[in-house]
Amino acid sequence: MTWLDHVRADPLPWLLEWNTPAVRAATLQRLLDLPPDSPEVREARDAAMDTDPIKSILAAQNPAGWWESPGSGYGSAFTGTVWQLIILDQLGADGRHPQIAAACDYVLTWTQASTGGFGASTAKTEEPPPPETVMHCLNGNLLRALIGFGHLDDERVQASVDWAARTITGEGVDRWYPSGSSGPGFACGGNDGHPCAWGAIKELAAFARIPPPRRAPQLQRAIDEGVRFLFSRDPVVADYPMGGGDTVPSRLWFKPGFPVLYAADVLQTLEVLAELGHATDERLAPALRWLKAHQNQWGRWLNRAASNRKLVMDIERQGLPSKWVTLRACTVLRAAYG
Repeated sequence: MTWLDHVRADPLPWLLEWNTPAVRAATLQRLLDLPPDSPEVREARDAAMDTDPIKSILAAQNPAGWWESPGSGYGSAFTGTVWQLIILDQLGADGRHPQIAAACDYVLTWTQASTGGFGASTAKTEEPPPPETVMHCLNGNLLRALIGFGHLDDERVQASVDWAARTITGEGVDRWYPSGSSGPGFACGGNDGHPCAWGAIKELAAFARIPPPRRAPQLQRAIDEGVRFLFSRDPVVADYPMGGGDTVPSRLWFKPGFPVLYAADVLQTLEVLAELGHATDERLAPALRWLKAHQNQWGRWLNRAASNRKLVMDIERQGLPSKWVTLRACTVLRAAYG
């Protein structure tokens, strides 16, 4: 049996349609194992750069490299600079494109705090954000995007990796910030000081893009800590520590969508653990059953969190079959079942 035996109909012809070249390029790589420099992938990626939504996102960019307003770029949800970089990465945009290269450099210049982590500051002035605004969710999201766009060797990216690893393990950290990363093990002021599973998932997603031979011992300890944390609860129940007096997990956990922004969903938990080599762990069996149960009769998954009217332009329609969510689901099923 293969992953195709776990879907109700073959989704590949739909995912490979040329009217969505970005999905096609990603499908060729994730489900059919074509290398990124293959002619088929290059052709699809080139077409995607000249097609919406990538085309319209790049058209909205200021020549200096920012969106919406200059500064740290956290801005409005979700039209500021940092969000565009995160979304463009999820769309598989070409990091060699001059506008994306400019955006990466802008973020590395104005969104990185003195500690090395990326700050969730809404300031509209070109100055680095204060360390107390640094949180794992944003740091992980931006770090994953920057690595995806080819900047792993940039010393500023390495500083972000180092900040994340040290903060997670608690090794060599002189100060914690009640409003941001407030302690080791993913503790976060945004979660009332409790360990934040969304932050853990975002950081692990970034770490997963670092080749294993390049993972320093401290980074590997941070990865191990994150994996232990995610497996400390049943991922499909998602009853991780909650702030704000909440006693029931956020509904966002159970609404797989695209793009995936500050929140995480059960599907992203599966994605991250799969990328780190845990796709066949028996503890994921309930979550995999949950995932398979959410496909429709055509082997497609709905976009239950499309962020419509909150983006530079809508990518998909809320509640309708989603090529991107279907690709996310099929990538996990392939990792789990071969």
